Amino acid sequence: MILSLFFLSLNLSALFQSSIARVSAIDHSNHSDYVNSIYGRSRRRLYNQNEFKISEEEYIEKLEKLAQGYMSNSDLEKAMMEINSRCSNISRLYSIGKSVLGVPLWALEISDVPGTVEAEPAFKFIGNVHGDEPVGRELLLLLANWLCNNYMKDPLATLIVNGVHLHILPSMNPDGFSLRRRGNANKIDLNRDFPDQMDSRQPETKAIMDWLEDIHFTASASLHGGALVANYPWDGTEDKKKKYYECPDDEAFRFLASVYSRSHYNMSLSKEFPGGVTNGALWYPIYGGMQDWNYIHSGCFELTLEISDNKWPNASENFQLPTLWEYNRMSMLNLVASLVKTGVHGRVSSSDNGKPLPASMTIRGINYTITASKKFADYHRLVAPGGKYEVIATMPGYRSKSACVVLGEGAINVDFVLDPDPDPEGSQHLVDSGCYFENKFGVQVMDYLPVPRLEISVIFILMLGFLCFLLKGRIRPNQFNQKPTTTPVSKRAVV
Repeated sequence: MILSLFFLSLNLSALFQSSIARVSAIDHSNHSDYVNSIYGRSRRRLYNQNEFKISEEEYIEKLEKLAQGYMSNSDLEKAMMEINSRCSNISRLYSIGKSVLGVPLWALEISDVPGTVEAEPAFKFIGNVHGDEPVGRELLLLLANWLCNNYMKDPLATLIVNGVHLHILPSMNPDGFSLRRRGNANKIDLNRDFPDQMDSRQPETKAIMDWLEDIHFTASASLHGGALVANYPWDGTEDKKKKYYECPDDEAFRFLASVYSRSHYNMSLSKEFPGGVTNGALWYPIYGGMQDWNYIHSGCFELTLEISDNKWPNASENFQLPTLWEYNRMSMLNLVASLVKTGVHGRVSSSDNGKPLPASMTIRGINYTITASKKFADYHRLVAPGGKYEVIATMPGYRSKSACVVLGEGAINVDFVLDPDPDPEGSQHLVDSGCYFENKFGVQVMDYLPVPRLEISVIFILMLGFLCFLLKGRIRPNQFNQKPTTTPVSKRAVV
């Protein structure tokens, strides 16, 4: 009975607490920001301030009430230091820069060897991009604490710590949080501040951009409030119109967004967003956003996660923060774990001296390129499971090579060894690599093992010859009962 009343109170509370998520770039005062965050609807219609009569005294009182139960910037810093001290064997605390008012932008790295560059994918979580959306701050601290407490105890926690370098930035906008408004101390919406160049950027924005210069992130997510949906690129369109505008990796992004939505308590049940996911430009277009900038300029697959209908829920009522944590915990964990549970991974090296090659990695038919890391030349290509892909490694001065893979539910490792090209003026791109996925024999041969075109041709000819012998009756049926002598194909292959 008590449990039923608890969930009933949560549902009733949700009926009366609504908000607005990614509002336009109009500069609002603190008062109108508060009104929109508390009384707006998630369909992003901006309400006129006069619709809600509220005195200055009431406004100040409600702001202070909202702040109760949330960590201050000082509390946040102390909590991160405590986690880092308690779990120093798997964590590293560092600052990526400072806000306008000089508040450090603290980040916590979680890994089995923090601070060490490895041939592993890196993931970053960013919270509190908008100052009036503080839930992400709290959940990311809970995530770091959970991983700290459950490493070597829980299989998923151990997988993430051992296989991924996870970086957590709980607050990108500490000034906006302390001022109780959407923008930073200069009243700039940081999620409209990412440019094509680095001139005249806000210090928080530039800190993020410098961060991605230092760390080769494979994927990331930013946590927002005001709706319940996993948003993926593109966020804007060329003609500035509201419509579905897919990026080259649309299928992979829809998969990643679905990983989060399906793992959530109720996100996938959304009536407004089918499956709990949406293309940003279809929802409503924005420009200068962090999500598209990550994908365009850094090769980082980023999602924008709207994790609570209320932008700033009252933390002291109905155990809302613990409930939101439980609703989002498995989603956050599964999203990070997807970096090692699926996709195509490997390294690229030279055949003459074995040195790592930071090659360009492309997939035929997808107009997007990622680059292998400089130190280990490891690459981590996110693609949707169940597909058939031709992965191509290209490096100036070397002959390009390709791998034909059929991706199941698990990840595939493919290492490339490139041969020096004696003709540096020659083409570095393969015209025809021999991936004939429409042929069922080719699919069977290529499953989990990339093979060159010559080997495919030889195997195909041998199989045809074998069929001819069968038709002529030269092979008796009982020969099929012989035990096969071939060894199983390894899921790690070298091209």
